[in-house]
Amino acid sequence: MKVAILSRSPHCYSTRRLREAAIARDLDVKVLDVLKFSLAVEGRNPGLFYRGKRLSHYDAVLPRIGASVTFYGTAIVRQFEQMGIFTLNTSHAISVSRDKLRSLQVLSRHDIGMPHTAFVHERRAVLPAIERLGGAPVIIKVLEGTQGIGVILAETNKIAEAIIETLQGAKQNVLIQKFVKESQGKDIRALVVGDHVVAAMRRSAQPGEYRSNVHRGGTTEPVSLTEEYERAAVHAAHILGLRVAGVDLLETNDGPQVLEVNSSPGLQGIETTTGIDVAGAIIALLEEQASFPDIDLRQRLTLARGYGIAEVPVQPDADLAHKTIAETGLREMDVLVLSIHRQGLEIPNPRGSREILPGDVLLCYGKLITLKALVPPKRKRKRGAKTG
Repeated sequence: MKVAILSRSPHCYSTRRLREAAIARDLDVKVLDVLKFSLAVEGRNPGLFYRGKRLSHYDAVLPRIGASVTFYGTAIVRQFEQMGIFTLNTSHAISVSRDKLRSLQVLSRHDIGMPHTAFVHERRAVLPAIERLGGAPVIIKVLEGTQGIGVILAETNKIAEAIIETLQGAKQNVLIQKFVKESQGKDIRALVVGDHVVAAMRRSAQPGEYRSNVHRGGTTEPVSLTEEYERAAVHAAHILGLRVAGVDLLETNDGPQVLEVNSSPGLQGIETTTGIDVAGAIIALLEEQASFPDIDLRQRLTLARGYGIAEVPVQPDADLAHKTIAETGLREMDVLVLSIHRQGLEIPNPRGSREILPGDVLLCYGKLITLKALVPPKRKRKRGAKTG
């Protein structure tokens, strides 16, 4: 198998470790600078050139796209995808995770804990937004910041207003987040590879500092995650479509809260702290997934006229609740249950004897007319309800 690692820093720890892990598995691996590529957009024949020459064939790509080259880097990853070459993290997933606001918006639709967040444009909207978060202190984040850069603690409403006004004057988009006092300058970095966390560490800020990033002088220690925290990390990565991700979590009185999801997490801190071969786990996943890449069921299965895919939420009073799949008669109605989503866990290819519980979400394939009858109708808004 021939593998390309897209990285602008071939000698940095993470790239070097990934290359070593690939060689250890007898893979033909090359490190390619993403900025040395050019692409050809042609009908039926998308192509890539490297250093002016047409790129030879590769079986898989491992993107390590830095924040400063996100736009160009994701364009190159997308071109690999158009050429039918497997990419461990897709261009779309990288783009979504790199945008702090967009990733939080995507996560907010799901059962994921996260700090209360506001995003405003007008100056007069700043103080009301801070009040909705519970008042100062608040954390102000620049959307494009990395490694703790552009993260500011504002102790009072007036200070927050002045900081936001200054940043907006410099054409910076900013988020306002509720400050979680009980975290006490600590967070957890969980390294998700595939469907589980392979390593995790707790990061603690230096005295007088609230940012726990190692680049800001924070200290680290290995940590074993509870099932609740591991589930939150894996769920967040999967929602954003990432097979490999560094998920930053806060430990709060209300359970885990997702701060950020990184599509190109650094490996030095977590491997040094935990002693776990994270690079090896990533390469093993790449080799496995390249042989059996994901299939977009919505594109493939809806080709049959009158058939489609639907998510069916199971209400407490639904006819499906507390019955096994066989007892529901769905198969006889030409509906196949592909998976059951239950409290953050995914149950793939469930057997007919599997009981369906209230709160489950069934991913079903079958006749559209039958699926339409299974999906509960959306509630209508009451007349007079405020819409803003």
